Amino acid sequence: MKRLFDVFFSSIGLIVLLPVFAVVALGLKMTSPGPVFFRQVRMGRHGSSFRIFKFRTMKVQKSNIGCQVTAQGDSRVTPVGNMLRRSKLDELPQLINVLRGEMSLVGPRPEVLEFVDLFPFEYGRILKVRPGITHPATLSFRYEEDILATRSDPRQFYIQKILPKKLAAYEANLEQSLVKDILTIIKTVFPGGTTKPYGPEHFVPEGTGGIIPFPTMVENIPDYSADVHEASEASAGYSQIILP
Repeated sequence: MKRLFDVFFSSIGLIVLLPVFAVVALGLKMTSPGPVFFRQVRMGRHGSSFRIFKFRTMKVQKSNIGCQVTAQGDSRVTPVGNMLRRSKLDELPQLINVLRGEMSLVGPRPEVLEFVDLFPFEYGRILKVRPGITHPATLSFRYEEDILATRSDPRQFYIQKILPKKLAAYEANLEQSLVKDILTIIKTVFPGGTTKPYGPEHFVPEGTGGIIPFPTMVENIPDYSADVHEASEASAGYSQIILP
């Protein structure tokens, strides 16, 4: 049922959003040299890799080697790319991945191998399902780039503080119902309401570590910190994801 839902609505979405794709493509081509789409290898269901589709939001780099996380104000992001990232329009081409069966509309966000390797046990469970375009954890970290912009080392902060919270939320909502999927999609398209995303104010000042306890009204991120390995511990002795 979930796969039929994905195929039907991703097909409809691609048809309806075709004019939006055309406008975005024209804007990208007119304002910066490079391809319309950004393609990057991500880890998918059962540990199989695939190339994700996103609208390109950064200047073309001479090398693909670089920081895998992006903070607000990153000099690599183009003006049009910044608009796309803030509105999340850069994620729309992933409907192609959904139609191809590589992703689902709702599921854990697909990560690059670098970060998957740091949490082999967690991803061994999480990758039993298809990754998705949106997820309750995605909604809770809608302002992730703003959070990372307050840190001197965004990559390390993402690995040690943000990603473990995402992994906990992924596992907590791993087999959610189709009804909850639909509600997640509605909240993604129409953000707001009672679900407030994490922001820089929910993290204690740099140098002291930790996360300020979240209000009980926020249900997306249960605090499973004790059940999630720190990256330094999870990565010790592992170079590849371990799948059952």
